[in-house]
Order: sequence, then C-alpha cells, then structure tokens
Amino acid sequence: MTTSERSPRPVRSRTPSLGDAWLQAPCPVLVVDPAGTVVAANARATALFPGATGGTWLPDVVPDWLARAHRTVVAGGEGSPTGPVRGPHGPDVLEAHATHGPDGTVVWWPSVVTDRSRARAALRSERERNAFLTDASTQLLASLNLERCMEVTVRLAAEHLADAAVLVAPSPGKRHRLTLAAGDAVAHGSVRIDPATVPGLAEALRGFPPLPSRWIDPALLPGWALPDGFTGPVGSVAITPLPGPGFPAGALILLRRGDRAAFDSFEEQFARVFASRAGAALSAARMYREQSEITTTLMAELLPPELRHVHGVEFAGGYRAAQDTDRVGGDFYEVHPGAGPQDETLAVLGDVCGKGLDAAVLTGKIRNTLHALLPMADDHQRVLTLLNGALLGSRHTRFASLVLASVRRRGDTTHLRLTCAGHPAPLIVRNDGTVHEARTRGTIVGVLPEVTSTTAEVELRPGESCLLFTDGVTEARGGPLGEVMFDDERLRAALCECAGMPAEAIVERVQLRVAEWLDDQPHDDIAVMAITAPHLPAPEGRGASGKDVRPTV
Repeated sequence: MTTSERSPRPVRSRTPSLGDAWLQAPCPVLVVDPAGTVVAANARATALFPGATGGTWLPDVVPDWLARAHRTVVAGGEGSPTGPVRGPHGPDVLEAHATHGPDGTVVWWPSVVTDRSRARAALRSERERNAFLTDASTQLLASLNLERCMEVTVRLAAEHLADAAVLVAPSPGKRHRLTLAAGDAVAHGSVRIDPATVPGLAEALRGFPPLPSRWIDPALLPGWALPDGFTGPVGSVAITPLPGPGFPAGALILLRRGDRAAFDSFEEQFARVFASRAGAALSAARMYREQSEITTTLMAELLPPELRHVHGVEFAGGYRAAQDTDRVGGDFYEVHPGAGPQDETLAVLGDVCGKGLDAAVLTGKIRNTLHALLPMADDHQRVLTLLNGALLGSRHTRFASLVLASVRRRGDTTHLRLTCAGHPAPLIVRNDGTVHEARTRGTIVGVLPEVTSTTAEVELRPGESCLLFTDGVTEARGGPLGEVMFDDERLRAALCECAGMPAEAIVERVQLRVAEWLDDQPHDDIAVMAITAPHLPAPEGRGASGKDVRPTV
C-alpha cells in the first residue's frame, strides 16, 4: 500500500483557547464585562492591582480614571475607538489599552510607563528651557544699548526664574548701579553698598562660583535689594555671577517669595546658564559703549570743524566721506585765526592718500603738526618743508597734498597768499562771474626729501570768493553714463553761477552739483572751502542796489 493510500490520522489541536491566551500574556491583562465585573485577570494583573480576580468589582481594584475609561469604552460599543488612557497608580504612571472581546467584554492591557512619562516630561522641560534660552539670547543681543540689555536681563529672570531680580553692576568704588524687576516693573538706581554684607555677592562680583542658595539667609538681604513691586517675605535667595570675557559683567540676585519652593540645585544650575548668556550680552554692550565713547572723543578731533567769520572774512566748508557709513576720511580743512584783525588767518585744505580711518589718523597728525607750526605761517615754504620732514620721519607710508591760504583784510579788499603742495590750484570767483585759477604750484609732502612751491597773491574785492577743493570734486564720476568725471570745466561752470554769493551758499551749490552728478555712485572723499570777502555795507538811506530806500508809513 502506498503512502497516499493510507487513511489520514486525526490531528489534535494544540492551540489554547482565546481566554487562555490572555491569561498567559507576558503583561498584565484584565477581562471585564460590560457591567464592570472582572471576568479574569492574569498573575501580572493581580500583582499590579491586588485583589483583581474573577468576580471582583472593577472600581474596587483599579484607579478611578481606569474605571471611568472602562465605562466610556462600553458606552461606545464594539468597534468604537479604544485609544490608550493614562493616569497615576501610586508612585507610578500607567498606560492602558483596551480591546473588545466576545460577549461584550473589554480586555484591558495596562503597563507601567513611569520611566517613559518621566523621560517625556524631562524632554518637554528641556525643550521649554532651550526655547527660553534661545529667546533670551535673541532679546539680549537685539540691542547693544547697555541699559536696555540690563532691563531685558532682570525682566526675563523675574519672569522665568524667580519672582524678582536685581542686577548689580560692577564698580571700582562703593557706589553700584542697580537694575531691579518685579512683575512688569523695571527700575534703575544707584546706591552705595558694601557687597561683603550680602553673602555671596562679593564673590559673584569677582566672578567666583556662586554659593548654594541654602547658604544664604533671606533675613540678611538689605532693603536696596528688594524691588518696589516685590510683595511678601523673601523665602529664598540665589546669587550668581554674570561672567564676561576676562572680567565679570556683574551679579544677578534672584528672589522668591516665602510661599514658593526654594531654589533647588537644578534651578540654580539653569540660572547660571542663563547668567552666562546675559553676562556675554552685557559685556558686549559695555564694550560697545566704551568703544563708542572713545570713538566720539577721537572723532571730535578728526572731523572737520565748523567754519565761521574770522576778522570780517567769511569762511565756509563742506565735507563728504568716500563711504556713506564713514564719518572721517583722508580729506580735511581747518582755519587758524590770527591774533588780531591785522594778523593773517591761516586756512588749510588737504588730501591724504587713501580713505577711511587710516587716512583720517594721518590727517590728525598733519593738523596737529600745522598747529605747532603756526608761528611760522608767514613763510609757507618753511611750513611745508618742516611738515614734509615730520611725515618722512613717521611710520606712515602715505603722502598728502594740501593748499595753504593766508588771509588778511586790507580796507575794503581781502588779501590772500595761496600756496599749493601737489594740490589742485584754488579758483577765484569774480563779481562779474568770471572764474580763473590761482597761479600756484608745488610738490606733494611726505614723499621726497625736499618740497618746492610757488605762492600766488590774490586780492578779493567785496563779494568775491576763493574756492579751495580736493580732487574728489573734479574726479567724481557720474553723469548719464555713470563713468564721466565732473572735471574742472563743470566746476568752473557751477562757480560762474555763484558770483556775489556768500561763502556758505557757494559750498552748498558746489556740493549739490557734485551730488547730482554722482547720483549715489561710489566716490572719493570730497572737501571744499570757500573764502569770501564781505560785501560793503550799503550807504545810509540806500539799499544793496544803491537805490534810495524810503521808510514805509
């Protein structure tokens, strides 16, 4: 008989019943009927819920939140969503899933998720802290204004770390600047304090690690450290340094009311992280303020001065740096009045090779040197020779061109002595609108061992002017094609329109014509100076035109 002809032998099923499968599951299992009676519970479920056996009432053996969830699942009927529910069970957190069984029963699969819940809570908390620190950094670095940065520091600290915050700025003396915040109120102040009287404050101001908050007695906190908006007794105090690059940026005092929990070690550590970011921002703001003050002081010496009438002669100047973001450059002008009306006034306009701050530093050196050489101003050649020697002996490798103008009133006319040193010759504007060039030439200073020059003498009648300018005017490129120089001819044409005009008006007209020609194109430094002989006063009873003027009745 072949194998295929044998009768099949009956096979006994070894698959347990579905109920047996639930009871043998490696996790807690509860089978509950619609009325809320426990039908079956495996050993793990009984260990989790002592007393949970067949026939027990579910609300008697499980937490209330799980009993309520069972009623909700039963009310929804078979096929209703049975998402997980979560709640506390003693010291642990449980998560229970429900599935529909036969005869309307509900099978519950609870599991302990305490560690997972704690991890999620820690992750959520960490994300919130990182979001706070990111936002704090953005706000702290949004402005380099020191007062603004101090206000942001205490406001954020009072809002997120404590009930009130006080920032104590470092000081070489006993008087310290304070910024205080409580609620929405932020205030500044200055008070004479002894940091040693507050535990941990002196150490924080020196940048030492902070004392634990539990070492600080709130009763020892002085009155100046309590903001006006802070209510209630102080329950705990934390003091942390505000670190900066090389030196601390101050100390931050955090205050909590007595009805709140004291600072724990984790909160103190987080406060130090916040303080490190605030300290960096405060240090940057303080450094910016110091640099700004230094720059302002230096700029006062490097910027061209405001010109005025000197001994009856009009002086006016205008300056525009090569870059719109710069305030100084290589062009300069200056006027040194004579001791009296009969003494010469020395006017200087120059152009240092280069642009920006480096060129401006050399202009400052030239201006200081010329100031020292004023007693020799009657001899232009000697002044240029001594200036040339001073530049050759310095560490600077730049050179400069300039024009000297000695000005003196002589009765109705104004006498000028003009000397150029590698500079464009001044232009003379007559009353009839004619413009001609002063006959003066010379070599630049700061390059050759010797300088040569010729001096031109010019007489200005009342209303006539002399214009000193740098090559930034004539070499300004613009026009319809954007590459054509303004050149001497256009400058002369502009000056022809300025006959009889005051010095300030001439400077404004030239600057306007050059600006229109440039049309925001890049350009070199531009400087102009106008020297104008004053108009004679009109005779009594006559106007400027010479016609009779009769009073109006």
